[in-house]
Amino acid sequence: MKVNLAPIAIAALAACLLPSCETVDKDAPARAAMAAAIAAEPRGDFYIGRRMHKEDYKMWGWVREPGMPWKTARLVMMNEQKTLAPDRAGGKLGTDNNHEYRLRGRFSGDTVYEPASDRFYPEFILESYELLSANPPLIYTVKRQEDPKVRIIQPPPY
Repeated sequence: MKVNLAPIAIAALAACLLPSCETVDKDAPARAAMAAAIAAEPRGDFYIGRRMHKEDYKMWGWVREPGMPWKTARLVMMNEQKTLAPDRAGGKLGTDNNHEYRLRGRFSGDTVYEPASDRFYPEFILESYELLSANPPLIYTVKRQEDPKVRIIQPPPY
């Protein structure tokens, strides 16, 4: 029996010479650095918050426990009866979009209805805050989510 090896050789050569269909994740090093920084965060009686200002919505942003990845964060409604949120305290709503804070306070256990998104969000009672970064790394898969005019409210996947 005679086997024609030409088609096999051509296929092998093509596999070596043609570019791979696999995509290169250019953000992987930055995400790995962010994951390492989060893992090294000190633990304590506080939370980490990422402000997500949206012109059409009234939720405050994402809140997670220290040392936990952003994919565990909860999108919250901020109870400001004890302390005003940073942007409201400064008198300029939304000026701290995408800023990262150390938040002191607690989850009340209640949920608050936000009519524009037609959803319920956990209530976070803010007691104090400290700015950690005005330019933190991206936590979303779509950078446009940081834009206050864009109505994307997908949770951070990392």
